[in-house]
Amino acid sequence: MDFNFIVDFLIDYYGPIPYLAIFLILLACGLGIPIPEDITLIAGGILTYYGVCDVWLMIAVGMAGVLIGDSLVYLLGRVFGKRLMKKWPFRLFLDDGKIEGIRVRLHEHGSKLLFSARFMPGVRSTVFFAAGLLHYPYRKMILFDGLAAVLSVPAIVYSVYHFGDFLESVIKWIKKVEGGIVGLIAISILVIGFRFWRKHRKKVKARTGLE
Repeated sequence: MDFNFIVDFLIDYYGPIPYLAIFLILLACGLGIPIPEDITLIAGGILTYYGVCDVWLMIAVGMAGVLIGDSLVYLLGRVFGKRLMKKWPFRLFLDDGKIEGIRVRLHEHGSKLLFSARFMPGVRSTVFFAAGLLHYPYRKMILFDGLAAVLSVPAIVYSVYHFGDFLESVIKWIKKVEGGIVGLIAISILVIGFRFWRKHRKKVKARTGLE
């Protein structure tokens, strides 16, 4: 599914239908259905560019769709996590090893992991499901997920609305910006990890010296 298909389908509708459709597609993205979230937001932006939808209302709908979708995944993990892990298709991509890996990362870098998960479509649902399963505080999950959404959702929808005449360039820019954010997060985690390792090494040396 691409944004042309979504736009062609919705372009003749007015009123609440386009908003509802974008909201439901984003909800499906959050639940792990393989539809790219950025493609859906670009489609929402195109609808605002053509005057079918209001840009600020579309941004609000986009925010609601992504955050409610992620919250539902978290809730599924929290309430039904252990049972779902034994059932198809969950058992195909979730096992005790992955959950333990996410538990360690949440403990060490919870805020960074939850923030960066928004920009990793293949990983996001797994991270939020595991956060629920591990009873990671919901308020923290929604805070850092929301901060990431505040950066990505308005940027995508409004840039397409404002620069719709240069759609190809806008889409390339969106992909570069999202990739840049992920890269920046990855670099930050590496720097923090290196500092932690260096500090730990100094402590070990100091302890060895005393002995």
